[in-house]
Amino acid sequence: MGVWKFIQDQFLGMKWLNELIGMGLSMAGLDVEERLGGSVQFFLYDMLKITVLLCFLIFVISYIQSYFPPERSKQILGRFHGISANIISAC
Repeated sequence: MGVWKFIQDQFLGMKWLNELIGMGLSMAGLDVEERLGGSVQFFLYDMLKITVLLCFLIFVISYIQSYFPPERSKQILGRFHGISANIISAC
């Protein structure tokens, strides 16, 4: 259970990034326990987290698409008909 919590908090939740931003703001003289400091920390943390996650997602999707050119996708999806074809192509 401890390993999963570590992965969830530090890797997926990026708490290390939140702590790093908090330390940087504290060194810059902004108190992160106050309303303004907490708001700046939250904004920077979420902006960086969303950017990293989007870049990772775009990389993975581009990598997968490089193996499936449009002609191959048409060939694979051409075997299915009806509503099942719509469901499979959406997936």
